[in-house]
Amino acid sequence: MKKFRVYFVEDAEKNLFDIYSFVAKNDSVDKANDLLEKIEQLTKSLSESLDRGRIPPELERIGIFEYKEIHYKSYRIIYQIIKNKIYVHCILDGQRDLAELLEYRLLR
Repeated sequence: MKKFRVYFVEDAEKNLFDIYSFVAKNDSVDKANDLLEKIEQLTKSLSESLDRGRIPPELERIGIFEYKEIHYKSYRIIYQIIKNKIYVHCILDGQRDLAELLEYRLLR
């Protein structure tokens, strides 16, 4: 089976930093480290099982089908597969209204 390589775009890296900072400040550094590690492991595991994700409903409703998402706890990880590469575009808190944010970030 062909392995795909996973890349984090700049926005996704910023999301990880923001998530880490928030959890470290409001809970603990240990929990922030654990959360960051789990999210990174999950996204890197996409390279071996691409079929797990689903099209985000907010994008599907407007006819955009090239992005998929997976979840870790309340976080939504939005990614795109291009040839043999997986691009993680954003990691977002699923408790927020995401339709407008996803449209802005993925369509710009």
